[in-house]
Parts: sequence; C-alpha cells; structure tokens
Amino acid sequence: MKHLQRFLKDEAATIELGEDLALALKAGDCVALSGDLGAGKSTFARALLRAIADDETLEVPSPTFTLVQNYDLRIPVAHFDLYRLADASELDELGFDEALSDGICLVEWPEKAEEALPSERITLTFTHEGDGRRLAISAPDISFERISRSLAVRSFLSQSGYATAQRRHLSGDASIRAYERIETDGEPAKILMDAPRHKPGPILQDGKYYQQLAHLAEDVVPFVAISELLRGRGFAAPAIYARDLDKGILLIEDLGSEGILDAEGRPVAERYLESVRVLARLHGEPPKREIAIGDGLIHRVPDFDRTAIKIETSLLIDWYLPWKRGEGASDSERKEYFAIWDQLIDVLESAEKNLLLRDFHSPNILWRAERKGLDRVGIIDFQDAMIGPTAYDVASLTQDARVTIGEDLADRLINAYLAERKASGPFDATSFLRDWHLMSAQRNCKLAGIWVRLMQRDGKPGYMKHMPRTFAYLNRALGHEVLTPLRDWCIKAGILASESAN
Repeated sequence: MKHLQRFLKDEAATIELGEDLALALKAGDCVALSGDLGAGKSTFARALLRAIADDETLEVPSPTFTLVQNYDLRIPVAHFDLYRLADASELDELGFDEALSDGICLVEWPEKAEEALPSERITLTFTHEGDGRRLAISAPDISFERISRSLAVRSFLSQSGYATAQRRHLSGDASIRAYERIETDGEPAKILMDAPRHKPGPILQDGKYYQQLAHLAEDVVPFVAISELLRGRGFAAPAIYARDLDKGILLIEDLGSEGILDAEGRPVAERYLESVRVLARLHGEPPKREIAIGDGLIHRVPDFDRTAIKIETSLLIDWYLPWKRGEGASDSERKEYFAIWDQLIDVLESAEKNLLLRDFHSPNILWRAERKGLDRVGIIDFQDAMIGPTAYDVASLTQDARVTIGEDLADRLINAYLAERKASGPFDATSFLRDWHLMSAQRNCKLAGIWVRLMQRDGKPGYMKHMPRTFAYLNRALGHEVLTPLRDWCIKAGILASESAN
C-alpha cells in the first residue's frame, strides 16, 4: 500500500478532487470513505458520481436509509452507506460482490464492515483542519499509480494556466493512451492527451521489445513532431497549447467530434474521398525525416523497415494461428512464412516511400463540414508515423479496419487517389497497385493477430467482431499474383479455405 496526503482548503477543492479521482477509477475498485459527519465524504461522493455521469444535475441522494444506491453510468457505481448496517454479513444481501465485479463500489462508514471489505481497497480518510479538510489516501500500488497520474494531470493543467478547468473522460483506445475533454469558462473546449511512456515488454529480438521493433511511439515526442510537420504543410492536425514531454501529457486543439461515418456507422463516400485526396496531397510532397520541436529536440522519423514489417506480420502466426487451430505453428511453417515475407519485403524495395501515418482510418479522421477543401479533414493519432510505402495509408483507409468498405467504394477511392497523383506529375500506377495489395496483406495479417491478442492478453474481446472483415480484406489483397505464395501458405496452414482464396 502507498499513501499520500492533501489539504483541501474548501468545498470547491473537495469537488475538484472528486472529479480528478473519477478519471482514475475503474471497474473493480472499492473506495472506502472514512471521516466524521460533515468531514466532506458526501461532497466528494457527489462530485465523483456527477463527473463519471458527466451531469452536473445528477441527483445523488444519501443512501443512509436504503444502504445502497446504484448508478448505471459509463462505469457502473454502487454507493453504499453502512452506518445502519447491523452485521458485516449483510453486505452479501446488498449485492456488494456483484457490484464490485461490474463496477466501482463507493463505501461510506467502511468501519461497520471492515472484515467483509476487500483488503486491496482505496481508502480516503477526511478530517477537519482549520477551515478546510485534510485528506489521507491509501491505496494498492496499481490503484495508487492511477490516482497519482490523475493528480499529475491536474498539476499540469494548473501550471499551464488552466487551474479551474473541468475535466471529463473522453475516450481510451487499445493502447495505454487516454483522452479527456477540458473545459474552461469563455474558451473553446480542448483535449488532454494522457500518454505515459510505454513500459518495456518482454524481449523478443536483438535485445528489443515489441514497441521498439515495430517502431511504435514510446513517448509523446513523435506526436508533437508529426503535428508540427502536418500543420506546417497546411493539413488539419491539432495545435498543441501546452506540453510536458517527460510526463507524456499534452493539451491540444479539439478538432471536433464528427467523423467520416454516418449515424448508422456506415462510410460516407464524400468524406472518404476527401480523406484519400489528403493522402495524395501529402504524398505529393517530399518526405521529411528530421523534425525540430523546440528546446533543442529533433525527432527522426523511423523507417518502416524489414524488422518492423516482420514483427507485425508475426502477430498472425503467434496469436491468430494458435487460436484458430488450437495449436501453434510448426518450425517449418514459421520458417516458410517468414521466408515468404522476406521475398515480399524485397519487392517493396522499389516502392514509392513517403510519410506513413500508420492508422489513417475512421477512428482517427474527423470531418469539419464548416471548413473548405482539405481543411475539412482533421487528422489525429499519428504518433507512430514512419517513412514507408505510400500504399500503406491508402490501404488503411480503403480497407478500414473498423467499418466495412465495399469493393466498389474502395475502387472509387483508389481511382481518386491515382487521379490526384497523376495530375501532379509522373506516377507509376501499376507499381502502386501492386504495393497496395502487398500493404493490405501486411496490415490485415497484423490485425488478425491483434484482435486475438487484445482478447486473450488484454481482456478486450470486443475487437473480435472485426475479424470477418479483416479476412474479407485479406482475401482481396491475396488476389494479386505477387502474393500467391502467401495465399498458398495460408491455405496450407488452415487459415484460409481454398475456395475463399480463389
């Protein structure tokens, strides 16, 4: 257990702390609130619940007589008041264990059931001190780390001139990054990007872990650099208002919330077409490898090299194949699979190369209808950018991992891209289309493995819904003659049925 103390000078400080801790808690957390009557427990609980609900008017009645009040929020919360509890065993009748398995349990008067509460809980103890309150926080290491991180974000905002800003959860993704909406009276809303440095994973090759081999960003420096590059070339990437590069916290421009899908989650052709034109414009300018970001810092954009390509394609054989077959690949299968990819990477030596944004698809593209031309396309989530085949991002967009792009629309997008490129100068369309198939195959081999890894390692099974689409895309990619060896390998390994690959 770790501990910290804070002085809360007034009720506003208690409310602010409730909002800050609302961003640190997750399902499975038990938060025990101790302190005398009037010490601030109810004020804190009300602020925390309203922050999770993102509703300043949420009714938060005292559960003194009902003993428990349940809230169906972004994270379900059960608010317990155990003052009238006759015996700790009554917690079972109140559904405590079930509530804790699904969400957060907020417990006032925990002393009444000390032995029945989880030993690994977060305890907040409020005591009067002068005109304010002294708060002591005790928490298990993992919970304490989350709380400390949220308090560090508040400190960052205060030091950046946003001491009174309201913080609300915006989103998280499949990585360790999280985003908040920051609102201050009289100013447009901003986005806080919370991206702590990656912790090293298991060593896989040459003394490096996966993020290093795949050239994934390990801090926020690449995001700052690519944002400056894109903005400098006239593209709509977020401006950065404040930054702490060491802690991995950025306050950035809010480009809006409207995406390139309609209300039913279907692709809007006009928005996809404008997005592919953005890529054509980006690829029509020479790549820039070194980007200065101030304070003497220079980010060197890495290459999408052989190592990165192969470590990503290894996800198919390391995660998808064992899940599909119930057994891993044999040594001979692995050797043949990677030999095929070595040959395909050799083909890519002749590919046109430029800035590769890496995840240029619907979750990371915003539509700004009030703007003109290419400025209507807002670009986010580009911190993993590299120098690589221009066909990669076109494949990423035309075979969107999160939404089905029919072949007719995909062909329209590819043709629009080719027309833009040809209009601006000499362009080898035949080679580009070969590279599009190859990059599509590479990306979908990676995604098939990622969906299984997210389910099995990270406890996120929801991504498996994308698997049928991923294989539909892969089948199309494997239709090019350069990919015949990979198609044949997938059939022999039982990953593809022979009739579906024809």
